[in-house]
Amino acid sequence: MTRTPNISAESISLQASDGYRLAATRYGAIGPLKGSLIMAGATGVQQRFYRRFAEHACAQGFNVLTLDYRGVGQSSPKSLKGFEMSYLDWGFQDLAAAVDFMADELPLYWVGHSFGGHALGLLPNHHKITAAYCFGSGAGWAGWMPKAEALKVRVLWSSILPLIVACKGYMAWSLLGMGDDLPLGVYKDWKRWCAHPHYFFDDPSMEPVTRKYADVRMPCVFSNAVDDPWAPPASRDAFIKGYRNAPLLTRNLQPLACEGPIGHMGYFRASATQVWDEMLNWFQVVTPDTASRLRCATSAGQ
Repeated sequence: MTRTPNISAESISLQASDGYRLAATRYGAIGPLKGSLIMAGATGVQQRFYRRFAEHACAQGFNVLTLDYRGVGQSSPKSLKGFEMSYLDWGFQDLAAAVDFMADELPLYWVGHSFGGHALGLLPNHHKITAAYCFGSGAGWAGWMPKAEALKVRVLWSSILPLIVACKGYMAWSLLGMGDDLPLGVYKDWKRWCAHPHYFFDDPSMEPVTRKYADVRMPCVFSNAVDDPWAPPASRDAFIKGYRNAPLLTRNLQPLACEGPIGHMGYFRASATQVWDEMLNWFQVVTPDTASRLRCATSAGQ
């Protein structure tokens, strides 16, 4: 897919409630406006990775906001060594600021990739979102992964990454060619939660946080590729149990849906336009009125 020259992309700065400044980009819709999207990206993935998707969605009539979380990409300090933050800050602070920025552009929809599907329950303002569609979100536990990938991940957490972190003072993910470097706090939280079959829902210290997931009541689709080595459908199903009061749909993507292997990153590569269009079409069906009826129906059935 080639870049669409008529799409406007404005670099902006968001300010989180704690004062941290975040680099973001707002893409303007072409033609009649159908809604606005927040692109909530994966761990260690810069916003530029989602540019093709953002431009495609704009060409279909959606405004799109992408951002770099604190400690990542253009929102990173000069050095990650000594930079203090929690993994949860990306949801509590950074993505919450994105929602507030876009809240007047209704209907507002959420597109999540991996962590982006985790973050819905962390948002203090998720009630401003009409519906969500998430790709590749899972519990992170190696036991849900294919055997070869599980072995690789266990070696990473137990031997390779601790050595890198001890030497660098942060998670130098880029040394392994696996993503952007990550702050120490993200590494510690991520490693701890990935040791559990249901991620942080199995961490007793997280109970006050995970309890908030019951408050999420927007319609959600969680779509995972059967060849996603990090978040196969079983991993997704283990995680989304936390969204126990939301109207949920799950979809298992076959590689042919993206004209080839999908893995954990293929959801947002240029070959995935068919998958994107299915999502954008679903958003047009799930209007604020439809979303409200689905919430009421789910509540009545409990």
